Amino acid sequence: MNTAYVNGEFLPLDEARVSVLDRGFLFADSVYEVVPFYAGRGFRLEAHLDRLARSLELLRIADPYDRGRWHDIITTLIEANGGGDLSLYIQVTRGAPARRDHRIPDDVEPTVVAFCQSRMPVDASVLENGIAAVTHEDTRWRYCTIKSTSLLANVLAADEARAQGASEALLVRDGCVQEGTSSNMFAVVDDRLVTPTLRDTILPGITRAVVLELAAREHIEHAEVETLSPAELKRASEIWITSSVREIFPVTRLDGQPVGTGEPGPLWTRMRAALQAMTHD
Repeated sequence: MNTAYVNGEFLPLDEARVSVLDRGFLFADSVYEVVPFYAGRGFRLEAHLDRLARSLELLRIADPYDRGRWHDIITTLIEANGGGDLSLYIQVTRGAPARRDHRIPDDVEPTVVAFCQSRMPVDASVLENGIAAVTHEDTRWRYCTIKSTSLLANVLAADEARAQGASEALLVRDGCVQEGTSSNMFAVVDDRLVTPTLRDTILPGITRAVVLELAAREHIEHAEVETLSPAELKRASEIWITSSVREIFPVTRLDGQPVGTGEPGPLWTRMRAALQAMTHD
């Protein structure tokens, strides 16, 4: 995974550089995407590029490339890094103007960075035992629907979760569970699969959309709900987190208490099998 792309150039990752005046570095004035690849093929690549385009539009950053150019860059980068199972990281910043200024500059070229990381196999203990999560106050900015690099609140919440022996923090705002620090969230409540409906404080996850698609295909009763309180979550028989990197992980302990039986549930087992079949098809 040693080839990167920076502003039109493919070069060794350890030689990749951006300006110290880049607004992504100074202000987190930038967006990103992480795309999973299986056997060298991007999973829901178009959906990821669509979301990238939406994030850029919402931040009023001009999309630097048309879709054909994006495909050319991605194909070359994947091949240069050996293909196989990997994650592609793309970041686009507003660019590097001549001086640091809070005001958005009129004429500056966006900075584009992309690189790859190998996809690590899922720890067998996670599949057997699940993971622990904690609930945590949501201190992020409001517009989480934008996949911005402004992730400090997420990082701190995730670190607090780790300090409590947990793998993820489920964020609560105004008495409602939103999502994880780097994941969307599903729960089985009263024999129905539910997930919070999309809003400004929830990222429209690609894997989230796939899970809803699979639930419909598998004739699993499911719904997007306006409110999901921590109390409702604590009586769920199953809880999952989803993301492009993690796929679907079962949460078997929440705030130190077992979720359901304390083991990965049957619906998670069924859904993970369906997702595995889709990603490797």
